[in-house]
Amino acid sequence: MTARHTSQPKLPSKGGRRSVASARAAEQPATRAQAVYAAIKDDIAEFRLLPGDRFTETELAERLGVSRTPVREALYQLQREGFLSVQFRNGWSVNPYDFDRFENLYDLRQLIELESVRRLCDRKESLSALTRLEAYWLLDESERDNDGRSVALQDEAFHMALVEAAGNPEMARVHADVTERIRIVRRLDFTQRERIETTYAEHAAILRAIRRRSSERATSLLAAHIEASRAEVRKITLHKLYEARRTGRG
Repeated sequence: MTARHTSQPKLPSKGGRRSVASARAAEQPATRAQAVYAAIKDDIAEFRLLPGDRFTETELAERLGVSRTPVREALYQLQREGFLSVQFRNGWSVNPYDFDRFENLYDLRQLIELESVRRLCDRKESLSALTRLEAYWLLDESERDNDGRSVALQDEAFHMALVEAAGNPEMARVHADVTERIRIVRRLDFTQRERIETTYAEHAAILRAIRRRSSERATSLLAAHIEASRAEVRKITLHKLYEARRTGRG
């Protein structure tokens, strides 16, 4: 899926939108490096930077109005996450979307979440951790949140809360890392209204099954939910890449 572009990529501009943050993250980046990281990742997520696009640290620093130090920190973080590559004497380039890598991360996510739900259903103590989730997901249709970005944040919070409630902090730590790594594609699942409605229905069914401590039912629903999301984000990502290339990034 590699692509080379002769046109100048649209680098993040000063004051541009940042990427979708974790549901529990602070609203503003704590450092300049985090702000640069969020801006670049948002441009990749919104297909303003496409696979094959090249840029330099100097270009990016000038456009964002910061020094090269925070820019370099942000770029190396994105390199570690697999989104960018550094080219000797030729700046940086955006990597192709690695769907094999995303598949592996989704597999890991599913393993952790299914085991967490099994443990929740087997617990004898109160499932009070579910109350906050039920307040958002068990709503009448007229009261539901229809903003895709907001629902994406709440979706992350839902799945992370289930893992945390299972009581294994190491599982929760690994799951949080996986959540961060797949966010760039996962958020696309909420760009369509019908997917928001489906997510509400599926989350509600999962919560009810956990409340009844029906482990088999809850894990079956959760596995189907994750698989549907996995397939949807792959389809949407490929479509948006095609549209961005066809229209020259709009």
